[in-house]
Amino acid sequence: MEDKKSLVLIGRIASVMSVLMYVSYIPQILDNLSGHSGDPIQPFVAMLNCIFWTIHGLFGSDGHTRDMPIVIANIPGILFGFTAFITVFIH
Repeated sequence: MEDKKSLVLIGRIASVMSVLMYVSYIPQILDNLSGHSGDPIQPFVAMLNCIFWTIHGLFGSDGHTRDMPIVIANIPGILFGFTAFITVFIH
């Protein structure tokens, strides 16, 4: 029972850290919009990775079980990764 509680705690911490990691795109987005464009490849690949993890979380490995912590942790990556990618090309 204690192992399950520990695993739930680790999952929650990992979800928060994932959201924080993708929120860290905000400075790059602001730099992109101010004319100091960064590299578009990393946020694009991060966005694709998050899309696949979100699909996996929504449909589960068995096609029926949803894993909402995975979904919640990756949606910011889709949004911020896409925004960081797109703003590279806006001058």
